[in-house]
Amino acid sequence: MRKTTVAAAAALPLLLAGGLVVVTGCDSGTSDKPELSVAGAYMPRPAMDDMAAAYFTVKNDGGEADRLTKVTTPLSRDVTLHTTEGSRMKHVERLDVPAKGSLSLAHGGSHLMLGKLDHRPRVGEKIEFTLHFATSAPVRIQVPVRDASYRPKD
Repeated sequence: MRKTTVAAAAALPLLLAGGLVVVTGCDSGTSDKPELSVAGAYMPRPAMDDMAAAYFTVKNDGGEADRLTKVTTPLSRDVTLHTTEGSRMKHVERLDVPAKGSLSLAHGGSHLMLGKLDHRPRVGEKIEFTLHFATSAPVRIQVPVRDASYRPKD
């Protein structure tokens, strides 16, 4: 009887591990937490020496929403989040990144404003930005400076 008990006890971790594989195998590939990625980043070459705007899209493949709360860059100590309502810009403290959705920062819509620039970026230069979120880890991106007339193709 003792040998059977020892054998059953030794097999238990293997059975449990097999059960975990089955449970993991049934996962739909989505997470309850945010899964963020950034694409389409660009900054039009600023017309002025002290102010610029930047645009990008934050995609969230996760099952939980997040919020962009702050953006930092060595180019400016003064980076603010804005929305556009009609023809007016409005400063906001955060921008929502919906679950299974995206946050689009685009010309004429939500965007970043940078004031007190360290220097006026040139076309072709890449500027580092760090995106800070309410729950997700910060995301670093390289933002290319484009000609002021540049508009991404949809």
